[in-house]
Amino acid sequence: MNFKTLLRLAAGSAMCCFAITSPASAKTIDVVASFTILADVVRNVGGDHVSVKSLVAPNGDPHDFEPSPADAMAVGRAAVTFISGEGLETWFQRLAKAAGAKVPPVVVSNGIQTHTFEEDGRTLTDPHVWNSIPNVLVWVDNIERALAKADPEDATAFRQNAAAYRKRLQALDASIRAEIGAVPADQRKVLTSHDALGYYGKEYGVQFLAPQGLSTETEASAADVAKLIDQIKADQVTVYFIENSNDPRLVRQIAQATGANPGGELYPEALSESNGPVPTYEKLMRFNTDQIVKAISR
Repeated sequence: MNFKTLLRLAAGSAMCCFAITSPASAKTIDVVASFTILADVVRNVGGDHVSVKSLVAPNGDPHDFEPSPADAMAVGRAAVTFISGEGLETWFQRLAKAAGAKVPPVVVSNGIQTHTFEEDGRTLTDPHVWNSIPNVLVWVDNIERALAKADPEDATAFRQNAAAYRKRLQALDASIRAEIGAVPADQRKVLTSHDALGYYGKEYGVQFLAPQGLSTETEASAADVAKLIDQIKADQVTVYFIENSNDPRLVRQIAQATGANPGGELYPEALSESNGPVPTYEKLMRFNTDQIVKAISR
């Protein structure tokens, strides 16, 4: 479906939706977040005063996303729209244009010290900033300010919610550092599907290797795969993980060629369904850490 068609359908849907809006909706503001992890952080700061829609569904890939007319409608009527930025949501600008959004999105990663990769002769910023809790604390600050601007009457509630959430995240960060720190440094090596855990690795001291680059839309060449296999053997990487939002076939082929053992499934860029193992960001960070530590401690 092209974006002109998306716009026409969204406009028609918006008119229908406007006619049935109830007065009760005045108690909250409608907020849109680009993907599930960001949506959960926004909910923790906004509390009962926000109704949050995640554009990308649970277990969905935020790199490779096709918006629907309902997504355009949600963006068009949102009081605030949040994206992570740094090249993650390459599809969002087209969606916002199709939706006729007049307010630019809040880029929650502004202020984070990012790192870059050399990929196919280009220098790219790694957009997966949320896999470091200190980076998400920057998100929390940016989200609190944006919600207070959109809904000044509830600014005190947003400030209190953000303060309570920061304390939980700081405690979780300390726990992860202690858990990873108990594993000898030379054992902290993991094979994954793509380069989504660079910030986790830098923050907590784990080395991640991956056949794909920063985006799941890139394809690894045969030469790159062969080079990676040699590196895995040289570095004695013994464990690999699949990812909940990505195709696992390539990483399994590489694991078979190197003798790496399966460590389970990680959730580097998408929450699970509400009844799954990681329905929140806090549970995601705890689950991923527990999985990694269990695998590399063997």
